Amino acid sequence: LPMAFRDVNARRHIGLQQLSSLALAGRTLLGPMKSCKFIVDESTNQSTLICSAVRLIESLDLTSAAGQLLNETIQAQNKEFKTGMSTLLFLIGAWSNAVLECLQQNVPVSAIVSVMSEGLNSCCERVQCLQISTHDVNKELCSSSVRPNAFKSKTCQIGHDDLLNPQIFLHFQKDISAPEEVIPINSCPQQEDDCNFNKCLVSPLTGFGSIASLVKPAGDKSTSVISGSGVTASSCNRQKLTHSRYFSTLGKSHFSSQQGNFQGYLSGQCECYGLGHLAMTLSHGNQTSMKLLQSIVAYQQERAECSGSSRFNIAEIVTCCLLGLPESYSCVSPGFVTLVSPEQATVIKYFEDKPLRILLMDGDLTEQYRHLGFNRPCNVRTVLEHPSLQEVRAGDLWLSSMLDILISFKVNLVLVKGNVCENLMERCIANSILVISSVTRDVLCAFGEVTSAQPVTYLTQLNASCVGSGAQVELWEACDGRAMDLGELVPVRIKVRGVPLLTAVLTTTVASKMQLVEDQFWTLVYRLHHALNDEKVFLGGGAVELLCLSHIQMLAEQPLQPANKNTVKEFHNPWLAASATEYKSVVLQALASGWKQYLSVVMCNTAKAASELEACTLVDHHLKKAAESGSPSAYILKGFRRGDLLRGGSGPFADHGEGLKVYDNVTAKTEAWRRALDSVLLVLQTDAEIITGPKRNQLLNSHVSSEFMFL
Repeated sequence: LPMAFRDVNARRHIGLQQLSSLALAGRTLLGPMKSCKFIVDESTNQSTLICSAVRLIESLDLTSAAGQLLNETIQAQNKEFKTGMSTLLFLIGAWSNAVLECLQQNVPVSAIVSVMSEGLNSCCERVQCLQISTHDVNKELCSSSVRPNAFKSKTCQIGHDDLLNPQIFLHFQKDISAPEEVIPINSCPQQEDDCNFNKCLVSPLTGFGSIASLVKPAGDKSTSVISGSGVTASSCNRQKLTHSRYFSTLGKSHFSSQQGNFQGYLSGQCECYGLGHLAMTLSHGNQTSMKLLQSIVAYQQERAECSGSSRFNIAEIVTCCLLGLPESYSCVSPGFVTLVSPEQATVIKYFEDKPLRILLMDGDLTEQYRHLGFNRPCNVRTVLEHPSLQEVRAGDLWLSSMLDILISFKVNLVLVKGNVCENLMERCIANSILVISSVTRDVLCAFGEVTSAQPVTYLTQLNASCVGSGAQVELWEACDGRAMDLGELVPVRIKVRGVPLLTAVLTTTVASKMQLVEDQFWTLVYRLHHALNDEKVFLGGGAVELLCLSHIQMLAEQPLQPANKNTVKEFHNPWLAASATEYKSVVLQALASGWKQYLSVVMCNTAKAASELEACTLVDHHLKKAAESGSPSAYILKGFRRGDLLRGGSGPFADHGEGLKVYDNVTAKTEAWRRALDSVLLVLQTDAEIITGPKRNQLLNSHVSSEFMFL
C-alpha cells in the first residue's frame, strides 16, 4: 500500500510543481528592496522591465490550469488591495513545496487540508495582539522626539489661491547652504475662498540633497520664513547605494519651485502632519513616492479642516506619467494634468488664461458607440450598417451634426471618458475646441461638481444645463519654468477654482521604468488608504511572521491527543480523524516553513544576511529567545520598539537614525495569506481527485478509499 501511495504521489503533483516553479521567478520581488527583472519575448526579442508580482504574471505565458489560477489569484489581490501580491506569490510557491513534502511523507490529503487551514486561522487570531490603531501610530510618531533629517523640510507660508494663480512665476534655485531670503513674486488680486490655506511651497524630494527657496506673495506681510536653528534642512550627505547610473533615484541637481505646481507643503504642527508620518512608515523605503504622498496628504488634511470633507480621499488623486524628464521633476500639481497631441497644444495656447465652457461625456464620442444595455428595435432587420457608396457621406453627416452641436452651445473643452473619433477630433481642433479622451470617472465627477456640468452619453442629449463653466487650461510647466514639449505628447493642466483633484506628475528618463514608478506610487497610496479604512496596522519588519512561526512551533510541540468526537464527526470517518491528529505536527511544521522562507528571503534581499542559511539561523535564534522569554508576543513587541528585530545595518531606513518604525496593512496581509493557502489547497485537492494507474483497484479496496473520487 505505501508503494501505491508513492505511485499516486508521483503522478498527481503536476499542479503544485507548476505553482512552485512560477512562484520561484518572484523571489527577488519580495521585501522593500526589490530587484528588477527583464522579461524577454522570445518571438519578438522585446523586453519589459518589471518589479512587481502583477507585472511578472502579466508578462508570462501562462497556458496551464495552475498558471491561470495563479494569475486570477494575483489579479484578485491587486484589484482589491493593490498591495501584498509579492507576498501572495511567494507563499504560494513556499506552501506548494511544503505540501509536496507532506505528500512525500504519505500524509493524507484530508489531514493536510484540515490542519493547514486550522493552523492559518489560529495564526490570524494570534497575531491580533500585534495590531495597533492608526490613531496610536499617529500619536506616537508625532510625539516622538526623533525626527530623521531625511524627512524634514523648511516651512513657510503661501496663500492657497496663489497655487492656482497663472501669473505666478517661480524660477529660482537655492543651495542648501545659501542664506534664506524672501523672494517677491507677481500676483493677481487675491480671490475669495472658503478658507485660507497657508502652505510651504517646497519640492517633495528635498530630502535627497536639495531644497526649494522660500517665497511669499508680494504684499503679504505675514511671516514667511522660520529662521534660525529651529528649522532643520535636509541633509545632503546621505550615503546611498546605487546599482546603476540609470536606476539611481535622483541626480545631484538642485530643485526650484514650480509655477502652478504644488510641490509639497508641510505643516509646522506635528498633529496636523500625522498622516504624513503614517505614510512614511508604510512606504517601506520608497522615498520618492512617499514625499509625493506626504504632499497630497498635507493638502487634503488642510482642506478637510476647512470643508469638513474626508481627510484622505483616494478618488481625488490621479497620475500623469512624463517620459523623458529626470525623476527630480516629479511633483504634485493641483488640478488635472494629462497629455495631449501637439495639434491640441496649439488650441491650448489660444485658450490660456480664458474661462472655458466645459462638457463631460460619459462614454465614447464615436458614431458607433451605444451605451451599455442598448437594445436595437426587434422588428427591424439591418441588411448593411454602412453602404459603401454612401459611407463617406453618412460619416460626414454625423461629423457635421456633432460639430454643429458643440459650436451652438459654445463648448470649448470636452472631457470624454472613452475614445474619440479621430475625424471629429481633427474638426474640433480646426474650430478651437479641445477634446481630451480616456478621462476617468472620478475626474469627470470632480469637474462636474465645481463647474455644474452634467455628464451626457450622447451629444444629441446636450442642453444648456449640461454645459459647465469656469474651467481653465494651460501648458504644464517644469520646475525651471518652461513649458515642456516631449515630442509626440505635450503635458497640459486643466484647473477649476475649487476642484479637489491633485495630479502626481511622475517622471523618468528610462522608458522601461515608467510603469514601475507609477506602480510604486499607487502601491503606497493604497497602503495608506487601507490603513485608514482598517483603522489599524500590523507591526512590520517581520514581526507578524515571526510571531506566526513561534505560535505554530508551540502548536506543533503540543503532545498528541486522541481524536475527540467533534473531529470524528467532522471527517465522518474515525480513521481520517485519527490521521489528522497523528500528522498534525508534520503539517504544522510544513506550514511554518513558508513563513520561515519568507523571512529568510526578505533578509537576503535587503542584505541583512549573506545567505538564506545565515538568515534561517538568525530566525531560529529569535524563536528560541522568544520561547525562553515566556511571552513571544511581548518579546517581539519589545524588539520592534527597540528597532533591532530581524534588522541589520542596511535596511531601507537604516541611515535615518533610530525610532523610525515600519508598519504593514492588516487586511491586505491576512488576505494574501488566505488566498495563497486556498490556492495551494485547491490545486492539491484537484490533483488528488484525478488518479490513474494499475494501483486503482488496490486503492479502491483499501481503508482510505473514501479520500478519493474515481472517475
